[in-house]
Amino acid sequence: MSRFFATGSDSESEESSSADEITPKAPGTTYKSLLLSDDEEDTKRVVRSAKDKRFEELTNLIKTIRNAMKIRDMAKCLEEFEQLCRAFLKSKTIVDKEGVPSFYIRLLADLEDYLNQVWEDKEGKKKMNKHNAKALSTLRQKIRKYNRDYETEITSYKEEKPKMFAKGTEINVPVVVKKLNEILQARGKKGTDRAAQIELLHALANIAGENNLGQGVLVKIKFNIIASLYDYNPNLAAFMKPEMWKKCLECIDELLDILFEHNDIFIGENIAEDSESLIISDQPFRVRGCILTLVERMDEEFTKIMQNTDPHSQEYVDNLKDEGHVCGIIDRLLDYMETKGSTEEICRVYLRRIMHTYYKFDYKAHRRSLGLPVESKSEQDQEESEGEDSAVIMDRLCKFIYAKDRTDRIRTCAILCHIYHHALHSRWYQARDLMLMSHLQDNIQHADPPVQILYNRTMVQLGICAFRQGMIKDAHNALLDIQSSGRAKELLGQGLLMRNMQERNAEPLRISLVPFHMHINLELLECVYLVSFDARRRMISKQFHHQLRVGERQPLLGPPESMREHVVAASKAMKMGDWRTCHSFIINEKMNSKVWDLFPETQRVREMLVRKIQEESLRTYLFTYSSVYDSISMGTLSEMFELEIPTVHSIISKMIINEELMASLDQPTQTVVMHRTEPTSLQNMALQLAEKLGSLVENNERVFDLKQGIYGGYFNRGADNWFYCCITDQKGGYQQNKSYNRGMLIKPLFIYNCTQGL
Repeated sequence: MSRFFATGSDSESEESSSADEITPKAPGTTYKSLLLSDDEEDTKRVVRSAKDKRFEELTNLIKTIRNAMKIRDMAKCLEEFEQLCRAFLKSKTIVDKEGVPSFYIRLLADLEDYLNQVWEDKEGKKKMNKHNAKALSTLRQKIRKYNRDYETEITSYKEEKPKMFAKGTEINVPVVVKKLNEILQARGKKGTDRAAQIELLHALANIAGENNLGQGVLVKIKFNIIASLYDYNPNLAAFMKPEMWKKCLECIDELLDILFEHNDIFIGENIAEDSESLIISDQPFRVRGCILTLVERMDEEFTKIMQNTDPHSQEYVDNLKDEGHVCGIIDRLLDYMETKGSTEEICRVYLRRIMHTYYKFDYKAHRRSLGLPVESKSEQDQEESEGEDSAVIMDRLCKFIYAKDRTDRIRTCAILCHIYHHALHSRWYQARDLMLMSHLQDNIQHADPPVQILYNRTMVQLGICAFRQGMIKDAHNALLDIQSSGRAKELLGQGLLMRNMQERNAEPLRISLVPFHMHINLELLECVYLVSFDARRRMISKQFHHQLRVGERQPLLGPPESMREHVVAASKAMKMGDWRTCHSFIINEKMNSKVWDLFPETQRVREMLVRKIQEESLRTYLFTYSSVYDSISMGTLSEMFELEIPTVHSIISKMIINEELMASLDQPTQTVVMHRTEPTSLQNMALQLAEKLGSLVENNERVFDLKQGIYGGYFNRGADNWFYCCITDQKGGYQQNKSYNRGMLIKPLFIYNCTQGL
């Protein structure tokens, strides 16, 4: 047995340190003691021993050295090492009495190995500045010379690794569990070296394996190793360091290997520690722990790593490669839970798998659905192409959750992910019907921020899907709420606005941000929204109309540069009925690279756009120039806009039916005869009044749906009349207070006149 840990564990040293603290009691109660609280009095009376003071000084210097090692600051390492040697020399009296502390030997051994590793890294040495390179050479010579005095202890530490038991101790399950509890007692305490604690747990697992103590105690130690890795960063918002992340994945894989190989191990968070069965016997092992919770935490840590990595760096790409490993662990857990888990646990792990699938475009499955061949360059690609389609996986997992889940949140997330996946793969009708049947839009405002962000992402993907299918009105309606808010970036969880980043309560929103590889292209989204239009006469985008007015005021305009300028220039050309110029502004090399090439069905989308531009340009041409013509041949219009005569006939017929065009069709001659009936000013006012009344009816229906009482009155705000509306619930409690323009009044029945306002 090694004598490296013969002096006891860290927890034992802490207990001995606490025992040396002197807390004398005062013989009598004084007036000053009455003024002090118990905590203050205890703080005043504590006297620390010389051993605690010296060892604390050494541990603080060691922490500084290890931090400098992480960032390769050789100059700092040299400076702190010299201070450490001087501090250790001052502690000579205590060391002669107590022995060399184990943490000091660990630092000497680790520092020597680290310096040798850095010295052999020739590429890294070349990148060092002169100051660090000189410090590396000096420190390497000093540590080699210094470690000669502790060669025996260092050799024992390196070769045998920490054995945690004194000589002659029989190693069995109760002893290992006792030592495990001693290590865990230091968990969370101030000054605890978390890295050393993880090393101790690994060493304890090796000891249990070498002494054949059974898989039960090994599983228990593995659970605590993974929990210690998660606790390495006390701040929940901080992300795991790469080395800790790799260890975490390895430990979870090892734990799953044990659970799959030994079916006689039962684990559960409901198993009390007193009822655990860890000793080898005829009875199966029973261990307290929840593998599902560990995997869920691992998945959350992966998300935090991706959130805190520069998305434009190679490091982000390297970290993203770990997603395959993460999904593999989730798949293994899924297989384990399907045999031994409860329905609730199966739903939880199914959702984890869904969240790693819903946003990914299955190119091969999409080509198969279109009847196109799937090219496979390797045997691995061939195996993947023959595997289960993502659509089948999503359908199977989501339907299980729909039927079995008892929590609204998991079912809501599954529905949204299912809709998103349908929309991503151009299954418009399935996505639309599932969204309408779910009625999520009624109560989504009460959900937590991550679910609301998922809902917004789903609606946006639904709108883009409708656009690809040529359903422009549906696309506009789906994107209207997000784009009209001016906060699309924040609502989609792709960043925070400056004013929100400075708020104190912005941390939950920051945690809810979506990793970069899941982002939706905001420029593509804006372009789809601007290109989409509504057949109704009302203003559909104030921002877009503002851009049009600004462009019309400019005396000289250069060629468009940005995506928005291209759309504005195209709208001006369409306004004049010039579809070819409009086409050249919307579809060109620059717009293709920025927007249209990002779609999976690029050519199909371009063809759809050309068709829509031709049809809408015909409509605008007739709007603009109908007063000039007495009649016009549909054959001429067909040649001008390169549309079939039946299509031209259909468009003009709809315009006449909707009273957008005052004309009639002469079928024998295929001619459109204009009536030249310009509306009078009274008719124009009547049309405006009808539009306002329509908006009043819509607002009134919303109010009645909310089942709330409304009262209000007029008051003057500048030159316009505004309506003051106070909405209360049925019991008269105050709920909402808003000001509406007179064009947005609630039904006049609820308005009483106030000459002086409220």
